[in-house]
Amino acid sequence: MTKQELENRLIDFAASIISLTITLEKNYAGNHLLGQITRSSTSPALNYGEAQSAESKKDFIHKMGICLKELRETFVCLKIIEKANLSTDHESLIRAKTEANQLISIFVSSIKTSKNNS
Repeated sequence: MTKQELENRLIDFAASIISLTITLEKNYAGNHLLGQITRSSTSPALNYGEAQSAESKKDFIHKMGICLKELRETFVCLKIIEKANLSTDHESLIRAKTEANQLISIFVSSIKTSKNNS
């Protein structure tokens, strides 16, 4: 996967989460998780862009780690939304969890490779 393909995938993931938030219950918990998951799901795309301009290998690994942390946060938010039945779009929720899990795996592998090469 090229850098551009991964960036596009992160952007698509963020957009899909934003679309999913429209289906969330409009109550205190739904509103809280809406804000939280919007921030955590858009952060990886933004931080990945920063990682591409990293000043050093250490800086690159750090920024990739931030992407990974935010993806894991998004995954946990999705699981909470699912368990609490806060979304009416179960298919999109399952797709989002699958994509989050795949992106997490990509970032774990990339960070591991970068650490081994430094």
